[in-house]
Amino acid sequence: MPGVGQQDSLLHEGLAVHEPPAESASWRIALPHTAAAVPVARALVRTALTEVEHVTDCDTAELLTAELVANAVEHTAGRGPIELVVELRPTDCQVEVHDPDPAPPGRLTAPVIEEPDVWQEGGRGLLLIRALSSSCGHRPTPSGKAVWFRLPVVPARPRPA
Repeated sequence: MPGVGQQDSLLHEGLAVHEPPAESASWRIALPHTAAAVPVARALVRTALTEVEHVTDCDTAELLTAELVANAVEHTAGRGPIELVVELRPTDCQVEVHDPDPAPPGRLTAPVIEEPDVWQEGGRGLLLIRALSSSCGHRPTPSGKAVWFRLPVVPARPRPA
């Protein structure tokens, strides 16, 4: 197992085996309160995960981040900045979106009572977050709320050396 400051890949029988990061890393960015925030948030998550070679499912992290940011833009009526916080830890990745509205998000943690209308465009984002994350939730903040999800580190996969 590599120590701090060493590479996070080991050579094993001709294959590089990826090891989870030994330390945490985090990013925080203010986003515009517009739809333009969504691709910026996706790009930050993708960059963070690939820059430190974190072994979380990048596609799922991007999708769920886009859902959280889109919800914040749509449901907080431009009342202040949105902030994205990405924390990569040895066991998981946590993404939080802070917005100025203190009201909890729809049915993020409540049981699903009815399925969304198949003819409606919206109404599936929180279901996706619940279904694809290892855990999710929300918490009050001094300026509103933070809505978050976690994705676990996936098992190490051999990579060509």
